[in-house]
Amino acid sequence: MKKEILPSLLAADYGRLADEILRAEASGADAMHIDIMDPTFVPNMSFGPDVVALVRRVAPGLYRNVHLMMNRPDLYLEPFAKAGAQTLQIHIEADCDLHRELRRIRGLGMKPAIVLNPETPVEILAPYLGEVDEALVMTVHPGYGGQKFIADCLPKVSWIRERRPGLDIMIDGGGNAETIPLAAKAGANQFVAGSYLFGKPDMRAAVEDLRARIAAC
Repeated sequence: MKKEILPSLLAADYGRLADEILRAEASGADAMHIDIMDPTFVPNMSFGPDVVALVRRVAPGLYRNVHLMMNRPDLYLEPFAKAGAQTLQIHIEADCDLHRELRRIRGLGMKPAIVLNPETPVEILAPYLGEVDEALVMTVHPGYGGQKFIADCLPKVSWIRERRPGLDIMIDGGGNAETIPLAAKAGANQFVAGSYLFGKPDMRAAVEDLRARIAAC
């Protein structure tokens, strides 16, 4: 199974957003992770569909992994599909019919993914694992970058891996050279890193170092 590293655009320098997108592409990362925040779901706001479209325009070959931290993601599926989202992640905690919306995501030409917050029991994912191409286990409380990795979330990764051996499993939150190998050992194969990667002067070297650490697990 392919191991993938995804810089999180949330940690980029917003005054140089196009340049930061190009820096992520040049790093050899596998995809851009784009966090979309609804301030009623998390205590923050971030981007909208226009930023997804910007990533597509600036770096059309860089895969766009879009994470909707929203109470009602069902109201926004079409705009994000039109903007160029390729995987669309929605939360198990969202206020919508998840079975229906996961089918809609696929029908709009995107890969559907489900997200689990740290405080949510992993067993609640069971009815949805057969409908998604990816599961994201949050390893921080969503809303802000730069938080400390919650290692207690890693058994959730292992639980999912045992039940869906071929599923892409992502972790997001507190990812760095120490925590990402822990997630790899637990069974994750996709790793988001925001502050850690965008804070490095040489992002390519940091990505290569992470790849080496993951391969050694």
